[in-house]
Amino acid sequence: MDIRRVTAFEAVEAAGHLFDTPPRREATGRFLADEGHHLLIAYVDGTPAGMVTGVEMTHPDKGTEMFLYELGVDGRFRGQGIGRALVLALARLARERGLYGLWTATGKDNAAAQATYSGTGGDPEWEQVIYTWALDGPM
Repeated sequence: MDIRRVTAFEAVEAAGHLFDTPPRREATGRFLADEGHHLLIAYVDGTPAGMVTGVEMTHPDKGTEMFLYELGVDGRFRGQGIGRALVLALARLARERGLYGLWTATGKDNAAAQATYSGTGGDPEWEQVIYTWALDGPM
């Protein structure tokens, strides 16, 4: 397995099956152009097998931490440690960049994600509640 930081749309497009929906050219361009946005892809024999995205978040009184935005592993490659390797690679990148922490959120019923995150040293914070706002409707 080879994990690479991706900076070209063509590489993202070739790994499009790892995302929830096909990558959008404009959004991908904005993501890749931002120095605080990171996309790592794991390749097995040249095939994109998994990906993780991270976004650096800075707050005036806390400094900068990494948000693990999304983790995806192709079904053919699950159970081989690829998700775990991607999380650890993102954590290493965050440490190298001098960030103070790494965090993410997942569903209570997503046992695979919870096992991956726990297996990489993540600690669940069960008392947290996440709120979302859909900005395409009335507010």
